[in-house]
This record gives sequence, structure tokens and C-alpha cells, in this order.
Amino acid sequence: MTFIDWFILFFYLTFSLILGIYISLKNHNETDYFVAGRRLNGLLAGMSMAATTFSIDTPLYVAGIIGTRGLAGNWEWWSFGLAHVAMTVIFAPLWRRSGVLTDAAFTELRYGGKPAAYLRGIKAFLLSVPINCIGIGYAFLAMRKVAESLGVVDGHIVFGPFTDTILLMVLVSLFLLIYTVLGGLWAVVVNDFVQLVLALLGAFAVCFVALDASGGMTDLLTKIEVLDRPELLSLFPWTLNKDGFNWLDSSGISITTFFAFISLQWWSFRRSDGGGEFIQRLLATKNEKQATLAGIVFLIVNYLIRSWLWILVGLAGLVLLPQQTDWELSYPNLAVTYLPPVGLGLVVVSLVAAFMSTVSTSINWGASYLAHDLYKRFMRPSAGPKEMILIGQVASILLLLIGVVTALFSNSIGSMFRLVIAIGTGPGAVLVLRWFWWRVNALAELSAMLSGFFIGLITSVSPYFTIEDFGKRLLFTTLFTAVIWLLTLFFTEPESEATLNEFVKQVKPPGPGWKKIRKSLNINPVDNFTVLGSRFVLGSGILYGGLVSIGAFLLHQERSAWIALSIAVSCIFLMKKTKLMTQKVDPR
Repeated sequence: MTFIDWFILFFYLTFSLILGIYISLKNHNETDYFVAGRRLNGLLAGMSMAATTFSIDTPLYVAGIIGTRGLAGNWEWWSFGLAHVAMTVIFAPLWRRSGVLTDAAFTELRYGGKPAAYLRGIKAFLLSVPINCIGIGYAFLAMRKVAESLGVVDGHIVFGPFTDTILLMVLVSLFLLIYTVLGGLWAVVVNDFVQLVLALLGAFAVCFVALDASGGMTDLLTKIEVLDRPELLSLFPWTLNKDGFNWLDSSGISITTFFAFISLQWWSFRRSDGGGEFIQRLLATKNEKQATLAGIVFLIVNYLIRSWLWILVGLAGLVLLPQQTDWELSYPNLAVTYLPPVGLGLVVVSLVAAFMSTVSTSINWGASYLAHDLYKRFMRPSAGPKEMILIGQVASILLLLIGVVTALFSNSIGSMFRLVIAIGTGPGAVLVLRWFWWRVNALAELSAMLSGFFIGLITSVSPYFTIEDFGKRLLFTTLFTAVIWLLTLFFTEPESEATLNEFVKQVKPPGPGWKKIRKSLNINPVDNFTVLGSRFVLGSGILYGGLVSIGAFLLHQERSAWIALSIAVSCIFLMKKTKLMTQKVDPR
């Protein structure tokens, strides 16, 4: 990096800091600090959601998938598109109507008594500390890899036990804390918007120079075919031609793992009805329509736009960096090798911006649990607005410190990502059913959450119980967890009539599972259950039809491209013709 590159980075950091401090003036209470006063529009909230999932680690993670397992390996994260479609067309309006501050607080709206309180506290701790800090950790791990690729640090001892890598993390952490701790969600969201634009521009720049250095798309595809690795350009881990159906064992994805991705992982994972950071954005929107719009914006940016920018860079890395052993480093190495001064500075800024958007979100989101769901709920119910903001700031510092320490104990972003999935698998079915069936109670959700966490952890890290096949691990965790929570549900009492009535009055949930209670209260659901199901099916067709068609056209696989595009267009036509796009809003 030259002086001009460092200057661009310094200018950006200073701008973010000043913006965060200025926005901090908006914070007057915990609602402002944690859900931006519930005044976000759908565009800003959706862009913030997309920025949150575009960390410095994600292009590295995708490049690593391409290099080791080929294009089809991306179904590991593409499969979550089904959950995100459900979040957008089904759960976004429900979350916004709930009016809670966090998804942990939602448990005491949906359930009652001591079990609900225990569930809220345990859920807040698990999501804010172990799960959240692993996410912060692999973002820092990616930053470390990028910094080493750029030659900023090399891991040498500076003094005592401290290396230059540790000192870099400390310096970045201090900077992050200033604007995140002071500004709260307002600062995070506004900075997210700027950071997403920069991150997309940077991704486009790296993609452009990588393709140019490869000789263009046609030459790149020709050079990849010479590598004799058919999994690299296959959209699915199989081939279907005149010789019949053949599974691509070279993709490193077993049949059970692939089908676990698309048929199990997305609904069994703890984010099946939204996910903590996303729910925070949905709760911060002005109304239900804006919450749904936020989901739509996120789907477009995350899956249809940036997905293929990362993938093309990963493919180019196979040709331009053939001697590389750590394929996760393709992205930063290509930037260093082929970008000129100023261009490199802008890409470095884009990566730093992506890193900051994810970590600042994780810090604020995790702090909302510690402050609102643990401190205020169980320690100081009478805490005032200023005290709650202070506790949120202290919690932010604590979470960042734990996240930095986590990053020092791993070298693979992909393995950390899969660990997060494993320990979060199991409770998804309960999280979905609690919206549509009155019989689900707090103890069932608590047992699903705890059993899924510990089974996923044991089968991932224990030397005696590890299940190497990722698909079998997810299947085992889901089934074992289901047995536990179903038995718990069978042997425990349902929630009280008063609790269920209050939930129906507040949320107006759809589905036959609430029909009797709605009738007794003379309440009509805002949403039609059949309409919601149709939206989900057609929305999924639009998303995956668009995703596959874009990729297939880029890869010169015209037949697949036209088939996928026809599916997407047909689903759009059916949704428009049946007026499924028209959304009702709670008249309150």
C-alpha cells in the first residue's frame, strides 16, 4: 500500500467517527439506542441488513468455498435464502406488530411465568456471548488474514507477548468502540448504508481487474475447464447429460450434506423466523410494510447482486494464483496484485467498511440482550434511560473484547461458520411453530435451544462424538433435538389462557392453530395463512430463479439460464396476477 492508499483509509475512518458521534445526539433512551426509535424506512433497514452480512470475512469465505469445493459449495449459504424469503413475506409483519425490543424479550410476550423468564435470560446470554462472539471472532480473523496479505502485519513480536497482529486488533477495536458505543443503532445503520455502498464498489473493482487479468469471461472459463475439475463450474454438485445423472464426489459435498442444506438447514437453524440482527432491524422500522420492504431489499442485494461478484473473484483466483494453498486469501491477494494505487486504497476501505458494519452490528445487537434482557429484566427493573444507555455501552466493550480473543484461536473462516450453524441447529421448528400454534410453550423452546446448542457443539468439537459429515451432523442434531422438545411439550402444561389471549390481541397471528382463541376474542388475523404460504413459494421461485439465471448466463450455461429465468418470471407474473404483493396492515 502506498501513501495515497493509507490516506484514503484514514479519511474514511475519520469520516465514520465524526458521523457516529454526530448521530449519537439522537439517543435519548434505550429504544433510540437499540432500535433507532422505530423510525427506520425499509430501504435503510434492508441496506443495513445486507451490510451486516457483508463482512470482511464473507468474500474470503466464498473464495475458500470455490477453491476447495467448487461453485456448488455455495449452497451452504444459498440455502438460507429460503429462511430469508420466509422472514420477508411471513415473519417481518409479525415481528413488527409484536412491538418488543429484542427477540429474547418476545419470549415473555408469547409465554408466561417463570419458564418464560428463564428462557428469556438463557436465550439472551447464549445469543449475546458464545454465539455472537464467535461471529465477531471470525470477522476479526478475516481482518487478520487481509492485513497479513496486504503486508500490514506479519505476526512478529513487538514487545512481551504482544504481536503486531494483536496490536492491530486492539487499535481497530478502539476505533470501532468509539462510534458504536456512542451512537447505538442509529450510528450503526447510517454507517452501514455508507459502508455497503463502499463494499459493493470495492467488490466490483476486484471482480473487474480479476476478470481483465484472466483475459475476460470466455478465456477464464476455458482456463478453468483445463484444470479438469468439473465441480468448479457446476451450479449443483451433480452433472446431468446424455451419460445420465452423476454425483460430483470431487465437490466434497456428500448427498446427505447437500440435501441437508436445502431441505433441513434453513428451517432447523435458530434464524428460521428471522435472526437476531435482522429482527432488530425489522423491529426498528416504521411499520409492517417497511419491515417487509427491508426484507426485499436485503434479498436483492445479498443474493442477486453481490453473490456473483464474490464467486467470479474466487474463480479468477484459481487461474491467476494457482500456487496458493489458502484459497480464502484469493480476494485480498488479487486486490494487492492487480489493483493500482488509489484503487487498492478504495478496496481496502471497502473491506474495512464491510468489517466495521458487521462487528458494529454484532456489538450493538449483543449489548441489547445484556442490557435489556438481563440487566434491566433481572437486576435493575427500575433503571432509567441514561443508565440503560450506559449499561449498553459497557456491554458493547465487553462483547468486543471477547470477540477479539475468539479470533486468536482459529485459522479457518469456513470452519467457524459451520460451527455457528451446528450450535444453532435444532430449535428452528419450534421458533416457527410458536407463531402458528398455541400449544407450543416456553419449556419446549428452552429444551430445543439448549439441546440443539450442546448437541451441535459436542458433535462438532468433541474428539469422541464428532460427526465428520456435515449433513449427517445437522440431521442428527435436528432429530435428537426434536425428540427432546416434543417429549417436553407432551409432559408439560400449555401456556395460560391469559398469556395466549394477550399474544393474540397484540400480534393477531394467522393459521388454524389460533382459530379457537381468535374466535373467542372476536379477532381476525391480519394475514391469510394460505396467502402467506403462496407468497413464500412464489418468492422462493423468484429468488432462486434469479440467482441461478444470473450465474448461468455469466458462466455461458444458456439452457440452464433460460430455464431459471423462466421460473423467476413466471413466479413474478403469478404473484402480480393474484395480487399477492398487496400487503394488509394492522389498522391499529
